[in-house]
Amino acid sequence: MFDKNFIKGRGAQQNIHNRFFELSHEMRDDFLEFCEKEGEVADKNKTLYLSVFPKTIVNKVISPDVGMTYSMNMYQGCEHGCIYCYARNSHEYWGYSAGLDFERRILVKKSAPQLLETFLKKKSWRAHPIVMSGNTDCYQPAEQKFQLTRQCLEIFLKYKHPTAIITKNALILRDLDLLKQLAKDGLIAVNVSITSLSEDTRRILEPRTATIKRRLKVVKELSANGIPVNVMLAPIIPSINSHEILPMAKAVSEAGALSIAHTVVRLNGAIGEIFTDWIRKTLPERADKVLHQIENCHGGTLNESRFGIRMRGEGHIAKQINDLMTLARLKYFKNKTMPKLNTELHEQYKYGQMKLFN
Repeated sequence: MFDKNFIKGRGAQQNIHNRFFELSHEMRDDFLEFCEKEGEVADKNKTLYLSVFPKTIVNKVISPDVGMTYSMNMYQGCEHGCIYCYARNSHEYWGYSAGLDFERRILVKKSAPQLLETFLKKKSWRAHPIVMSGNTDCYQPAEQKFQLTRQCLEIFLKYKHPTAIITKNALILRDLDLLKQLAKDGLIAVNVSITSLSEDTRRILEPRTATIKRRLKVVKELSANGIPVNVMLAPIIPSINSHEILPMAKAVSEAGALSIAHTVVRLNGAIGEIFTDWIRKTLPERADKVLHQIENCHGGTLNESRFGIRMRGEGHIAKQINDLMTLARLKYFKNKTMPKLNTELHEQYKYGQMKLFN
């Protein structure tokens, strides 16, 4: 039974203090976005789109355990509202709260396609996969309006450069034409996030994301069109979706996924407070159990920052989760593997173009 103060249509239930500011402040903008989805009554605070003007768009990833070396994000903040999202903390650097602000104030980098093209044309750049959505989902609702992800895909295709996508939104199928062209040259891999097979769980964990049925359809359609798909069963949260590991692995394998990956939930920075407030309002009868089991995975705390350990956790509960993932791979992915992305075509394209000017 939800708490009477529960805000429907949002993940976070409050804004919390921004650790970088002594005094709270508010920014306003005129860009508005819809607040209702899937028939749910949303809160009255509409989403604001705020234009920002970065000097660069491609980021070097220094964390050694995230599986990517370069990433780019066309949007900061994410209306999907996933309560566990590690990217919430990054909104504080922009002067906002990691809570409701993260979902309601979306920063839009309209110059992203131009910045990407400038980056790929650098003489010093050597092709390496650039992941879209290293921080926030590149197919979140804002993409329907601004189409920055599609424009960036066109740039990657133009320069024959490898890219990967992480998303939980069925909007990716809009760009199937570009994805198919990229796949012909081994230039694309897609990571689809699926955290549950239960719509009830999906609605409270990820209130503005595509339904599970639609996400499985994404896996199936991409795979049927020769686009390699890895499914992120992440995060695994004890006593919320940990019992679904094997059923989820079976479902995504049957849909055509070539591999699966996972993380054990960790509530770093401000997310610990946001998640605790959320679970006491959405699952009050289970709150203490879930929080204590998360703590069991991270040495008695909700957070873990040590590289190599933070994603997998420690202790008997974390071991059970990791062992189930190992079993799932053996059972459903024994003869499957994700292909390596092609980094050679970009060099051939770039230097071939340069010869035209000699």
